[in-house]
Amino acid sequence: MSVFDLLFMALPVVFLIGSVLLAVRAVSHGKSRKRTLIMQLASFAFVFAVCMICPFAVSAATGDAASSSAESMAYIGAAAATGLSCIGGGIAVGNAAPAAIGATSEDPKAFGKAIIFVALGEGIALYGMLISIMIISKIG
Repeated sequence: MSVFDLLFMALPVVFLIGSVLLAVRAVSHGKSRKRTLIMQLASFAFVFAVCMICPFAVSAATGDAASSSAESMAYIGAAAATGLSCIGGGIAVGNAAPAAIGATSEDPKAFGKAIIFVALGEGIALYGMLISIMIISKIG
């Protein structure tokens, strides 16, 4: 791998890190949080689109689009399954854990019932990881 290849692969990561730093700076200078969130989502969508379009254009130009396209889409599907399920699990645990702590502080007998809801939120992430393992095992 050449230095140019490594630089080209690191470019999206550098762009996203720079976008995060600019968003933090904008919020600290009094800009609207909603506006900076929308800008963050727009920059992520742009980087995602560029990272999706470039490999398809290269594989179409070289002529081996059929096999590499299916394999790359399987990897993207596995990553999306894990990523989105972890985000959903994090949101669920983030909402259920404080409620469980509050219920336990009022009535210690409620701990068993409350912890079940926290565990259900973590189960979502495990299901996503299981689906990713199944997708990746079909590739190889």
